[in-house]
Amino acid sequence: METQRVAVIIEDDKDIRDLLNAVLEQSGFKVFTSPNGAEGVEAVRTHNPTVVTLDLGLPDIDGFEVIRQVRLFSDAYIVMLTARAEELDTLMGLEAGADDYITKPFRPRELRARISAMLRRPRGSEENATTAPQPAVPDAAGASAESTTPTAPAAAAPVQTEITEAGHFRHNGLSLDFGSRTTEVDGTPVELTRTEFELLHAVLESGRRVRTKTDLVRRLRGDEYDAGGFISEADERTVEVHVGNVRRKLGDDSRSPRWLETVRGVGYRLAPAR
Repeated sequence: METQRVAVIIEDDKDIRDLLNAVLEQSGFKVFTSPNGAEGVEAVRTHNPTVVTLDLGLPDIDGFEVIRQVRLFSDAYIVMLTARAEELDTLMGLEAGADDYITKPFRPRELRARISAMLRRPRGSEENATTAPQPAVPDAAGASAESTTPTAPAAAAPVQTEITEAGHFRHNGLSLDFGSRTTEVDGTPVELTRTEFELLHAVLESGRRVRTKTDLVRRLRGDEYDAGGFISEADERTVEVHVGNVRRKLGDDSRSPRWLETVRGVGYRLAPAR
């Protein structure tokens, strides 16, 4: 029998907290609520949720600090709920380790859809190598192009990425195993959030085929949520922040990339083999 998923709500406004509780319970979650950041961090530690909804404007510690503390021990999906319209606040939350955000007032249907899309990216403990998707074979024809030049996928150069088994990639000292949801650089483990892991996996499986920002937004949200839907500049900016986080954790240099190469004005692709 499948174990019921758990969600933690960290929200000081009782009306919004009750609304979130109703939405998540209707989506099949066992829900725990906290009215402030300190209690919220402890609730995440105690209940090990799959999803956390987090208000950035809390009465004790701010939401950014909550994200940083939670990321020390949890890989839960974190959805920020914010009344702040400033892009800087959103980017700070994403850089701290949040996966997505929704601006208040929000539509319950949108929240359910975003969470549904997240749940299609399984937790490491729920995934194994036998269920990992068969990776695409990197493109093997065409000449190399500069990372700053918009380049069509058909013109991509070959990348000698070693695929030792389904879902297991090795490239320039980077190892990613989809089954165990683990990443290593030169044998040293690298802790990525689920969203960061999914982005890196998408680039690795595509090789030199360019993944556009729009494509990556849809990859993260899932077809059910975003089939034919509008992708805003803010959505694409969110992908840029997540890619920046991946680079920082891997120790990759965007000016001389070892793994993630920017194709200016288009998206990202895997850097050539060294």
